[in-house]
Amino acid sequence: MDLAREFAQQGHEVRFLLRRTRGELLSEAQRRFQIVDLGAPRVRNVFIPLVRHLYRDRPDVLLAPMWPLSVIAPLAARLAVREIKVLTSEHGVISRQYAPRGKIHRVFLRASAAMGYRLAHALVGVSSGVARDMARLAFLPETSVHVIHNPVRGAGDKQMPDTSIAETLWGIRAGKRVLTVGRFKPVKNQALLLRAFARLARETPATLMLVGSGELEGDLRRLASRLGVSDRVIFAGFQPDPSPFYASTDLFVLSSNAEGLGNVVVEALAHGTPVVSTNCPYGPSEILENGRWGRLVPVGDEQALAQAMHEALHDPPDPTALRRRAADFAPEIAAKRYLEVLGLT
Repeated sequence: MDLAREFAQQGHEVRFLLRRTRGELLSEAQRRFQIVDLGAPRVRNVFIPLVRHLYRDRPDVLLAPMWPLSVIAPLAARLAVREIKVLTSEHGVISRQYAPRGKIHRVFLRASAAMGYRLAHALVGVSSGVARDMARLAFLPETSVHVIHNPVRGAGDKQMPDTSIAETLWGIRAGKRVLTVGRFKPVKNQALLLRAFARLARETPATLMLVGSGELEGDLRRLASRLGVSDRVIFAGFQPDPSPFYASTDLFVLSSNAEGLGNVVVEALAHGTPVVSTNCPYGPSEILENGRWGRLVPVGDEQALAQAMHEALHDPPDPTALRRRAADFAPEIAAKRYLEVLGLT
């Protein structure tokens, strides 16, 4: 959405091709852009509808993020017999993401990447780590993959959001505020954050808010109860605009086992909010420049995470400096890089 807005502002016509017209941001997309429903119930069904649409519509450029669409799209464009520039991008380290599926799947993953990536006009990884993984996976030189960080809405903005919604959820609880934002799934490891927060709360009056939703919410609620901190933990649900929450907290924490980039880290910095993150592969250390802009702790180490949270709350960095760092990820910068790679500037 952020890229689409920037492309449109620069005079390009933008439309979204969706496998199915669904999703939490669909209504926002429909207000601004044309939506094409490919009517594909599963990813494996998307190929033929995509070929047909590209043949009829004749776009100049097709952006295809995330495997397997990143390898399906270049082949579909070739079969559509149209001169279409295809840019494929990965937003996570897919060799790690799909490792649990076994050796046969890995052979298929590598073969499809080796073919699909070579049919694309340009390859993009959202972090240096993701780009290296793409190159290794497809047996390509690292220089063949461009690194373009995800655009982050609000990065570089000086206007502060209205925090009334967030303040209502925070309530009148005393003490420091700690925030995390993300889907409740294993790789995000919010359970680690809950355990670290329970350690922190023994010495520091504080409240933890989790913004997001997902299949692990019930497990996380039960864990908070077992740890004896359920009265100091708020489950705020999915929020289409988390800006008021970043602006109303004292600390943002990311406890993931792995991240392609970690947009939420930049979003927090954009509001001048201190950040503590696990030093997970690959994005957070790249955003925080190995600890220059926020504290990094080993993955899975609840004691180190609790200690870093305590230090960040009692010795926060200069918020102006954090906002300057976040400005490096502004949408207009990412959009300019995409257009440069595509030769459209």
